[in-house]
Amino acid sequence: MAGVQLDTISDAIGARLPLILPTLAALVAVVLLQNIVNKKPVSQIPLVGQELGGDEKRRQAYLFKAADLYREGYNKFDVVVVPPKFLSELRKLPDDVVDFDEAIAQTMYAKYTKLLVGQPLIPHTIKASLTPALVRLNSTISSEVQLSIDQELPPCDDWTSVNINQKLLRIVALVSGRVFIGEELSRSEEYLDAAINYTVELMEARRAVDEMAPWKRPFLANRLPQVKRLDERLAQADRFLRPVVASRRQLPDSERPDDMLQWIMSGQEKFRQYSTEELARLQLGISFAAIHTTSVTATNVFYNLAAYPHYLPELRDEVRTVLAEHDGVFTSAALQAMKKVDSFVKETMRLYPAGLVGFQRKVTKTFSLSNGQIIPAGVVIQVPSDAIARDPEVFPNADQFDPWRFSRLREEARNAGKAEAAAQHQFVSVNPEVLTFGYGRHACPGRFFAANEIKMIIANFILTYDMKLPDGVTERYPNLIFGSACVPDPRKELLFKKIA
Repeated sequence: MAGVQLDTISDAIGARLPLILPTLAALVAVVLLQNIVNKKPVSQIPLVGQELGGDEKRRQAYLFKAADLYREGYNKFDVVVVPPKFLSELRKLPDDVVDFDEAIAQTMYAKYTKLLVGQPLIPHTIKASLTPALVRLNSTISSEVQLSIDQELPPCDDWTSVNINQKLLRIVALVSGRVFIGEELSRSEEYLDAAINYTVELMEARRAVDEMAPWKRPFLANRLPQVKRLDERLAQADRFLRPVVASRRQLPDSERPDDMLQWIMSGQEKFRQYSTEELARLQLGISFAAIHTTSVTATNVFYNLAAYPHYLPELRDEVRTVLAEHDGVFTSAALQAMKKVDSFVKETMRLYPAGLVGFQRKVTKTFSLSNGQIIPAGVVIQVPSDAIARDPEVFPNADQFDPWRFSRLREEARNAGKAEAAAQHQFVSVNPEVLTFGYGRHACPGRFFAANEIKMIIANFILTYDMKLPDGVTERYPNLIFGSACVPDPRKELLFKKIA
């Protein structure tokens, strides 16, 4: 029964995801575009797209041709949003000048969607508890990955068509849930429904508010059906989480579970006490940040594996060799040793990022760049990360998918005795050339968990299945781009077959 319900959930998500892609696209830059076009303090900043005409034409051009606009600006102007050459000075600016949380709150309409932002307990818990725990949790994560794949994939005794995006949503939700919320709830249909669909509903609510005239929002935004539906989802999460929280509060220290929910509950003393309702909102927020981005990244990787199946044997050999050297266990050391798997994922994200921009911040105090350009308070700044990734001066043959690009760079740096430089070419590394996980002190703290999870999922698939594009499809599925969002088409299917 649970499997049927999960299939129903997944089918619904697959049908609705294409509807929210434009919203994913406009999370940041529509607001930025409005600021650039309408506010006098930025009138001296060079603009891309002035020749397009009025505000609405520029907005439509951004939604559907943002990649071209970002790349044009990157190549032509000193300031397009903010060029990457200023990252070193931007990262040093304090939060009361360029605010990470305010950028999210503004673009996600947190006032109406009730997304909890600016909660230091979350990054603190991830850095202080989750990341250090990976060494001991990797075996649990690995077991959950294997169990979830076995549960969600059809037999595939012969070539079988699979919507891998839908399957990955469930697999990632199941695996992440085991770490985030614990065994009591991670496999319950109610939790999975909330964790997966919350992202869809949050984006629908955000889009509905965005389409409403700004002057109407304070009066009518809370009455929107999409916002009310989100309120109902939060209430549902509160209901199923409440008894778990109440039970855990009665447990002695020695019996407390080893998961994110418990770490958050235990860490409240250093910050503030959260109500059960707020804990539910935090948990759904974590799901929004983790499940969607991880499944998008993994889907991109699988589209590349199917498009370039000749790389599978080399990857499979590496996984088998590494596991044989580590007693068949996905330890941290084993995952670290899978350099080609790591490189394949990193190269995939270079060419197929989740977004075209990075380092988004709300400017709360006017400041000047080193070239004298004034950046006024009130705008949201970004860096054109996709343009950097496709710059041939940064990455030779930048438009070519080279799966071993980063493993080769790591090896070259290591042979030259440059261990620190070698580390910069790992998937989890952050630097001005690769902004997959952000940059500076607000770089994604959960990237180490996400990387381990993604690698385990990919390695398990590689060891179990051959995969390819459907008959008649000769090229890798193109990603869908709306505004600054760049996501794999969730409607596409791949062929899988169990290997002997």
